Amino acid sequence: MAMAATTMPPEKVEIFKTMEDWARNNIITHLKPVEKSWQPQDFLPNPNSDGFVEQVKELRQRSKELPDDYFVVLVGDMITEEALPTYQARINGTYIYHDKTGVDDTPWSIWARGWSAEENRHGDLLNKYLFLSGRVDMKQIEKTTHYLIRSGLDIGCGTNPYLFTIYTSFQERATFISHGNTARLAMKYGDEKLAQICGTIAADEKRHEIAYTEIVKKLFELDPSDTVISFAEMMRKKIAMPAHLMYDGQDERLFDHFTSVASRLGVYTTRDYMGVYTHLVAKWNVEKLTGLSSEGREAQDYVCGLGKKMKRLELRGMAKAEKAPAVSFSWICGREV
Repeated sequence: MAMAATTMPPEKVEIFKTMEDWARNNIITHLKPVEKSWQPQDFLPNPNSDGFVEQVKELRQRSKELPDDYFVVLVGDMITEEALPTYQARINGTYIYHDKTGVDDTPWSIWARGWSAEENRHGDLLNKYLFLSGRVDMKQIEKTTHYLIRSGLDIGCGTNPYLFTIYTSFQERATFISHGNTARLAMKYGDEKLAQICGTIAADEKRHEIAYTEIVKKLFELDPSDTVISFAEMMRKKIAMPAHLMYDGQDERLFDHFTSVASRLGVYTTRDYMGVYTHLVAKWNVEKLTGLSSEGREAQDYVCGLGKKMKRLELRGMAKAEKAPAVSFSWICGREV
């Protein structure tokens, strides 16, 4: 099967240039003005308030009802968000989203900066909540974030914005699902404030997912063959989670152990992974694409035929997570889950 290049073919530059007016009217609009955006402080005890100490005590009291395995997942999600510098570097490394001066006014660079600014709040909010909860070892969490940013990220996209935008379409939906499920569980455990926090972050991820999937949808209209080849290439490689290189200085398999806990809790599972794939295939009408090159048709067949293979992987992955032995996590002071 033909593979998408990880570099940007020169002839593809014109496609993105023709999309600039469309992007200003249809993509930049998914960014919210700063003055109308939520900020982490909206959900946290107010340090300027005379009741700050009491507010912190209330937060800590609510957090006592949350089990350790939930905190493992919440910490893992927070660390994933805190590695934002890596993601900003990654998007700026693509050929089209690249911001040459740091203040470029192309819709692609405006989107990249705005997306990063909105995402930056997620890690800030979860970090402060975890710090105030008193339930976790913040130094071990901070070390994990330090290691993760230092390790970098290779998602197999190179400088190709086709590959990158397909990746982010998938990843934003995955994080929407994950944060949405942590919100659901927080409500189940009785912490309505934390449920609001996780739900608010999930809503951001959903809005960003919509923007990225609309870009890919437009690419399918303008360049269906290379776009479906790119989609096939990303699925062939498997979508690597952005925190797959996480390490706390102790556990060499930290990411695997974190994902097993997330799967057992139903926060993010192999079933969800398949669900994202299925959603995108339908969203982009991949099965109904016409006018494809021979390589494009081959890629279309590959993508549309993945369902049965992924079903087997889904069942295997769920069973493996259920059978995973208890593991100690430095994030929760060495306790086992």
